[in-house]
Amino acid sequence: MPNSIMLVDDEKHIRVAVGQTLQLAGYDVTACEAAEEALTHLDSEWPGIVVTDISMPGMGGLGLLERARRLDADLPVILITGHGDISMAVQAMRDGAYDFIEKPFSSELLVDVIRRAQEKRNLTLENRKLRKALQAQGGIGPRIIGESPSIQQLRNMIQHVADTPADILLHAETGSGKDLVARYIHEHSNRRDKNFVAINCGAVPENLIESELFGHEKGAFTDAKQRRIGKFEHANGGTLFLDEIESMPLALQVKLLRVLEERSIERLGSNQQIPLDLRVIAATKVDLKQLSEEGEYRQDLYYRLNVLQLPIPPLRERSEDIPMLFQHFALIASAQYHREVPQLSSDQLALLMAHNWPGNVRELRNVAEGYVLLGDAYTFDFDEPDGVAKAGLTLPEQVEQFERLILQKALGRCQGSIKDTQTELGLPRKTLYDKMKKYGLDKSEFKH
Repeated sequence: MPNSIMLVDDEKHIRVAVGQTLQLAGYDVTACEAAEEALTHLDSEWPGIVVTDISMPGMGGLGLLERARRLDADLPVILITGHGDISMAVQAMRDGAYDFIEKPFSSELLVDVIRRAQEKRNLTLENRKLRKALQAQGGIGPRIIGESPSIQQLRNMIQHVADTPADILLHAETGSGKDLVARYIHEHSNRRDKNFVAINCGAVPENLIESELFGHEKGAFTDAKQRRIGKFEHANGGTLFLDEIESMPLALQVKLLRVLEERSIERLGSNQQIPLDLRVIAATKVDLKQLSEEGEYRQDLYYRLNVLQLPIPPLRERSEDIPMLFQHFALIASAQYHREVPQLSSDQLALLMAHNWPGNVRELRNVAEGYVLLGDAYTFDFDEPDGVAKAGLTLPEQVEQFERLILQKALGRCQGSIKDTQTELGLPRKTLYDKMKKYGLDKSEFKH
């Protein structure tokens, strides 16, 4: 249960008074008169924090601190001290206590210290949850990380088509991970033991791309001093990934169409047909159908490639995956640069969740790498849209901002359909309507 407090004090009137204060502040309190009793409730998954008096019969607060840290080194323990205990409390903080409060103390001070400790605990547990989720999605080779409905659907589609020979068209914005998805398809197919060959059609000069793809014989042209095996032939038995397919010259599009239909090629300067057994995955960041209607791309090639299209959602449409992706990239950067991963504050997480991510996953990876390198000195310098989470808000205010943002995005993806939004978010109809009313959201605003 969130916002849980383990309150330990041998004096009943203190347990009652402090317990009532914390309950009024919205915390779930478990009160114990002895440290030994408290330990029976604690484990590494305890969702809250411990508030304990130092001086008690039997095991004291310092003993409880030591035992609690054995269970979970990250469990926040707040010590309540008398005047004579301050030197002990200072030493205890060096030994891992979160903070100490000297008697007599005000309710406001107690609640403020607990609020900060609980926020740290929430972030620690969320971090562990993300690590476990990453491990669950682990395995050799590339991974498509995330648990949003669109990413789950993408993985499910890949599972159904991975072993088929059908060519695939990937459509996604720049930085969304087209190369990763193509590699993921290859590694999860029955072609995984053969070559995965990638070429960026927009990065190869027009006068060289035909030779790059088809290869050439010695003497086929002026600089052809020896035979060269092209990308098609090198990918035989495996997968050929053609990125930025929209950049392929029109003259070469005719030859690509013939390869896709006949599954054979001729090297430049040769008349010998070389049969091919390969899957072609093409990727584009533009609308090929519109491009073909404008005469900038061959319609017959578009329809040949578009037998099976897998859309990759932009990061802004799956914001619930941002924490997991950030953690993934931060762990990679940590291993690469031999640095610890600094823990995100709730304000920093709010900025990540609120950002629109025009550079998509690639931009998020760069941010995570910078954060690992610079730690607290790193600035999340985003232009934040109005109405989203800002630094300086309280945790409940940020939760509301996140909730409103997630509702907006879900309604947008479902085009205002209450039924579809219910299903996606797992909410009862009345709860969804109540939340929409709370945040001033109207389903008609999201219909396309």
